[in-house]
Amino acid sequence: MTTPSDDPATPNPTPATKRRSMTPGQVVVVTSVMFTFISFWRTAAIVLCDLASTAYYIGGIVESQVGKAAPWFILAVMVFSYFVRMVYIESCSMFVRGGVYRVVKEAMGGNLAKLSVSALMFDYILTGPISGVSAGQYVIGLLGDLLGVSVSQERMELGSAGIAIAITLFFWRVNTRGIHESSDKAMKIMGATTAMAVIMIVWCTVTLAVHPEKAHLPTMVPDLSRADQPGSAKLDADGKPILDAMGGPLDPLGFLGRTHLGDMLRPGHIHWVGLIGVLGIFVAFGHSILAMSGEETLAQVYREVESPKLPNFKKAAFVVFVYSLLLTSLISFFAVMIIPDDVRLSRYSGNLIGGLAMNVVGPHWAKLALNMLVVGVGFLILSGAVNTAIVGSNGVLNRVSEDGVMPDWFLKPHPMYGTTYRLLNLVVALQLFTIIASRGKVLTLGEAYAFGVVWSFVFKALAMLVLRFKSPAHREYEVPLNIRVGKYDVPLGIALIFLVLAMSAVVNFFTKEVATVSGVIFTTAFFIVFELSERAHHKRTGKSSDRHEHLEQFNQSTAEQVTPESLGIDKPYRKLVAIRSPHNLAMLERCLNETDPETTDVVVMTAQLVPPGSSDFKPALTDEDRALLTAVVNLAEHAGKPVRPLIMPTNEPVYALARTAFTIGAQELIMGMSNKYDPSDQLDQVALYWLHMAPGHPLPLTVRVMSKDKDIRLDIAGGSQIPRPGERGVESERTLAELRASWRGVNKLLLAYDGSALSADFLDTVLSFLDPEIEVTLVDVIERGDTSGVHAPDSAHRLVQQGVDRAAELGRTVEFRVLSGEPGPEIVKAAAEGQFDAIFMSLRGEYRTLDTMVLATNTRYVLQNAPCRVILGFAPKSLAQTANPTEAGKEPAALKV
Repeated sequence: MTTPSDDPATPNPTPATKRRSMTPGQVVVVTSVMFTFISFWRTAAIVLCDLASTAYYIGGIVESQVGKAAPWFILAVMVFSYFVRMVYIESCSMFVRGGVYRVVKEAMGGNLAKLSVSALMFDYILTGPISGVSAGQYVIGLLGDLLGVSVSQERMELGSAGIAIAITLFFWRVNTRGIHESSDKAMKIMGATTAMAVIMIVWCTVTLAVHPEKAHLPTMVPDLSRADQPGSAKLDADGKPILDAMGGPLDPLGFLGRTHLGDMLRPGHIHWVGLIGVLGIFVAFGHSILAMSGEETLAQVYREVESPKLPNFKKAAFVVFVYSLLLTSLISFFAVMIIPDDVRLSRYSGNLIGGLAMNVVGPHWAKLALNMLVVGVGFLILSGAVNTAIVGSNGVLNRVSEDGVMPDWFLKPHPMYGTTYRLLNLVVALQLFTIIASRGKVLTLGEAYAFGVVWSFVFKALAMLVLRFKSPAHREYEVPLNIRVGKYDVPLGIALIFLVLAMSAVVNFFTKEVATVSGVIFTTAFFIVFELSERAHHKRTGKSSDRHEHLEQFNQSTAEQVTPESLGIDKPYRKLVAIRSPHNLAMLERCLNETDPETTDVVVMTAQLVPPGSSDFKPALTDEDRALLTAVVNLAEHAGKPVRPLIMPTNEPVYALARTAFTIGAQELIMGMSNKYDPSDQLDQVALYWLHMAPGHPLPLTVRVMSKDKDIRLDIAGGSQIPRPGERGVESERTLAELRASWRGVNKLLLAYDGSALSADFLDTVLSFLDPEIEVTLVDVIERGDTSGVHAPDSAHRLVQQGVDRAAELGRTVEFRVLSGEPGPEIVKAAAEGQFDAIFMSLRGEYRTLDTMVLATNTRYVLQNAPCRVILGFAPKSLAQTANPTEAGKEPAALKV
């Protein structure tokens, strides 16, 4: 709601308006994963759980096609992925949900969008099977190494297929029940993967150092020969030529292999300097482009990145690039250099890292232990990729289904779990069919997988190229290499990226028979389903998908009353924003722009008007509420800052707004401009109710009425200043610099410390801002005639030692002294003998029993006789009288020189 008072049913309150029962007993608290955001490290972890899994199978797939030059082309693809990532960054800067479907539809219309998402679905459908089968091959390979037996190719493939089916069914059950994987789990998996990768890379480096004869880089010349040619190393575990899905010997040239052009690309015939050589390089590059799979996950996860959104996304993308570049390419190089040629493809083509673990230097038990680590981590990350494929497929199909390009029947929620289980069933059925049809052959799956990967990239790059001319407005980020011509930036960078991708896709079309046949059939089938379904939807509703308005799905819960606990807010500052219309959220946009999510919670509230006398009214989420909250989600996602939505049933929106602000402890209450009331009237209405909340002692509150270009505010009881993003850090740095500057000339400090709550608090305060170069000595004095035992020698040493230990916790090393005599004279004497530059003592507080007078005797004596500067610390009486040091720390101490 723009403001509660906008509603015509809301009376204009006057001073005579009496408070009455204006809200029912229950409110609706709305929750959704779209209201939470993650750091760039977690973003990178989620993407890498998909992308880094490729390292487990890419080496064997590419080498089976292009020979020992595979690592060089994998490295080239990983370097090229940096530029492809730029395209994704630019698309996400334009569309928070910058997936292929959204971008292609915006640029080139619904038909090409349906075609692109059909190719993307082929990618997702193949991701699960290839990851699951690869995990199975690692497990079976490890069992063979542990038992010391050789597993035949047929048993390896059948066993891997069985494991892949089990993994797929497990995650089908998990997703049907609606159990979502968290970014915490992704972080843990990537932590384990990083540990494994570091151990493997170090161990391989040691192996090459011990065996320098192996320390030779592989050839850069690709081998485009058929697997059945004499002398070919492309053999399976039974020593036979590797077969393709059609039952013939594997041929990296596919359809081209049966042409004259194919003969010119064979070893012994190809001339690498010239067009034929360039074509051969693109053939090898196309066979390696599978190493880039998982990039689409970047676009899918962008919506969850926290503020500042785009800078954090760019950091995450760079982390993903560096990590995948090092892991995938280094593993490929080490495998070719260390694993003997006669077993690398024949025995370890499907579990290359496991083969690498068994061929490094070291005792057999150590190799087995390393292999177990590789398989354990690999099973986690490859199984996670299976889940990502199911989740991604379901998400894409949900999106196109809501556009009316799939039958509504698929969107029917599960009667118990509320998930779109029919879409999940469709996805998993296709994945299971793929596993069974491939018979567990990783190489076959890898060849088919490349079709969806490369064509989804082609559509994405082409769409971004078109948008440069169709929507030439300024972007937060642009792919570099642009030439300004008139009102357009001619995008040479995107054009070059598109040409490389398009060339690779076209070459793959003619060289990957399995990918071309299966990919075309699958993509065409999905496209026909999308097209027919969209036409049926248009005929039934009269609306096309271009005019469809997407509505988010939300979870809702009811609470008897509004509390910080029920809303899940715990930050020191809180803002309450009143909303009403999805078309008028300028105040929320401005609020999010100036809010620091580290210190401030934002609660968004809308009101449901309750008819008079409806005491049994049950609040619920209506379609209008969903439309409003969907607009809120879009703003929150664009800003990367969380909000807490609240639906308040009431017959008096203004009172409900003020009451909610009071209950949650809000320091700011924000409304939009009203079409009915003047801003001053809006402020008066809220102020009237706010003053009634705590008669005679109103709490500080800033009420703001905002639009895009106006901000009218009223400060009640002095108002409240909530820090904006970065302000607190800047202020803290400035304060710290000023405090340290005030101690110039002090190299040695004597700090009076007796273990009391006050002295412990001052120790924390002083050490937190004191220049680390200043030497600090704690001093306590055992007063003559003290019969209380509090400052007996043992007790005094123990108390001062506590201060030393506390300083160590703060990262500081301090000295200490325990003296005996009158405190004032002894402190002055110690300062003179130790040549201290300053003495620190408390101005108010209990330095000795019953000594609570301001400038009491000891402090006065030191001030009058000290041979150096005396710095007095001031603390409120409540702090001085606190017996618990922890409680004492709750109130800040001030320093006065």
